[in-house]
Amino acid sequence: MARHVRKGDLVMITSGSHKGKTGTIMRVLVGASADDTRVVIKGLNLRTKNLRPTQRNPQGGVITREAPIHVSNVSPVDGQGKPTRVRFKTNADGSKVRVASTTGEVLGQPLRTADAKKKSRTKTSKPKATAKA
Repeated sequence: MARHVRKGDLVMITSGSHKGKTGTIMRVLVGASADDTRVVIKGLNLRTKNLRPTQRNPQGGVITREAPIHVSNVSPVDGQGKPTRVRFKTNADGSKVRVASTTGEVLGQPLRTADAKKKSRTKTSKPKATAKA
């Protein structure tokens, strides 16, 4: 399933308490359904967590880590630094890319390469079993 954002993309948060801030996606957390997909952005949406003492960490303490944000609340950033919607374009050679709606520039790496489409179109034939006498 193609999404408008991928790991490593520069995105802007479009709603919530961190609205307008930009960061890089560290992880994409895919849920059971499409509505559960979330992203973790480096350095944004920080939450503190209290850790109880354990054998590994006898001191315990408080750690700060990034919390996930719903994928609908982020937008990729185009070359001008503005959030953009994403279109998907299939090139003549069969490769599929994400394109920024505002500037028309390609975002990130191709989703599907040209040779991957050729492989999926060709049927693989099973070798015929020979009868042994």
